Amino acid sequence: MDKNYRFEPELLVDLINSLKRLPGIGVRSARRIAYHLLQHDLKGASLLSNSLIKAVESLRNCKGCNGFTEYDLCYICSNQLRDKKLLCIVETPTDQNSLESSHGYKGLYYILMGRVSPLEGIGPKELNFHLVLDRAKDGVVEEVIIATSFTAEGETTAQFLITMLSEHGIKTTRLARGVPAGSELEYIDAGTIAWALVDRRQVS
Repeated sequence: MDKNYRFEPELLVDLINSLKRLPGIGVRSARRIAYHLLQHDLKGASLLSNSLIKAVESLRNCKGCNGFTEYDLCYICSNQLRDKKLLCIVETPTDQNSLESSHGYKGLYYILMGRVSPLEGIGPKELNFHLVLDRAKDGVVEEVIIATSFTAEGETTAQFLITMLSEHGIKTTRLARGVPAGSELEYIDAGTIAWALVDRRQVS
């Protein structure tokens, strides 16, 4: 057992280690959260536990966009008012949320659930790019918007997608550089995202 845990019960150590798996949460933060829940918010701890269990057991990947849903199709994919001729490819559900909050996009999405990262052994195969191609070639989509982040990995992902889609003659555009280089869509303000959507450019 780690020396930092030598005075703590095993169940508490397990809780701390579980919280530590969250992004941006180190050992100190995980310990602080664990003690707060157990000391001051047992009801909150139970709600969190139950919500996690229900989410893990009930949520699935949407057959349209690959996002999370309780049904075969999520709310956006099943919304008949969305423009089915537009398909926007994003890395994560949080990126989708950012684009939605801009109120500047009314099409559909495909969520990669990651990005190409050769150093981590993640390539087009691991991200199921063949499913992206199938989605783009459904006979309804007329334009694919690449909305991956402007990080090194996001740009690499975009280039793989652009090459793949171009080989099949699919009109492809990329978010304009209104989004700062090296940024994550999750942290970009809605106004900037809206302008980037308006000023998108064709890449194939």
